[in-house]
Amino acid sequence: MSQFDRSAGVAADGERTDRIDGAEASAATPRTESRIPPAEVFSVLGNETRVEVLHALLDLGGDESPVSFTDLFERVDATDSANFSYHLDQLTGHFVRRRDDGYEFRAPGRKVVSAIFTGTLTERAQLGFFPAEGSCHACGGDLHAWYVDDTLSVGCADCGAIQVSYPFPAGALDGRSTDDLLDAFGHYVRHHYCLAADGVCPECTGTVETDLVRTPDEEDQEVAVEHACRRCSYDLRSTVGLLLLDDADVLRFHADRGVDLSSVPFWTFDWCVSDAATTVVSEEPLRVRLTISCAGDEMRVGVDETGTVVETDAPELDTR
Repeated sequence: MSQFDRSAGVAADGERTDRIDGAEASAATPRTESRIPPAEVFSVLGNETRVEVLHALLDLGGDESPVSFTDLFERVDATDSANFSYHLDQLTGHFVRRRDDGYEFRAPGRKVVSAIFTGTLTERAQLGFFPAEGSCHACGGDLHAWYVDDTLSVGCADCGAIQVSYPFPAGALDGRSTDDLLDAFGHYVRHHYCLAADGVCPECTGTVETDLVRTPDEEDQEVAVEHACRRCSYDLRSTVGLLLLDDADVLRFHADRGVDLSSVPFWTFDWCVSDAATTVVSEEPLRVRLTISCAGDEMRVGVDETGTVVETDAPELDTR
């Protein structure tokens, strides 16, 4: 398996020189050990024996401790040990790590296994309308959910407004009731949005940049948050309210009034799925204020053009 060597700072004898482009590098300078061309990834994985090797490594606990060559060979339908060794070598280095006592997954190999054997890449599923908690932010009608084209959506059957629509692996449907499915979906989507808001790409863990943008052409949403990954070009757009799901003051405001934001579906809050609670207070630079209600009280949160909370005004809880 050919690899592009991008390990600048490694001498011919394999020792690190700790220099990049003639300048001394700090110990924290990241280095790419090797990189497989994207097309070659598909070539490496496009072989039944190699997929069997990955499956065998999973079954034998290769994500916990090394598995011996013999144990892997006995699990795989290979013509002979030489043929098996050849295919194992194609996986070793990027997808599988060889140890003195056997073979174990590297992170890319484990991710491939998860994608293949949990149905992310191989299964298609469809699920018709079923009831969802909450009411429509636009008309107050009942909400329903559905799963089509690898995407789970929650919306209003009366007016057609969509509360949330997000890609969700088909494996999530296995063994779950519709209530459990929606619970898992809520945590999954919330986690992705919160990661992006914290500057971490949900897809590749690269650096995410966040900006507030004007969206005058979108119905019911004049301002949106755009998250963009520098590394993989992952894009995620949301309402401003979704930025606040992990904000300490917003969490405390609700908790003091008996509402656990981490357990209640976010699409049941109008300020999370629409502009109903969002007011533009400045155009240049763009800045907004959200007015969030709970148990008869209101808090106001100011957000600047980078999606950063810059002010919070919450009433003290009356405990009398």
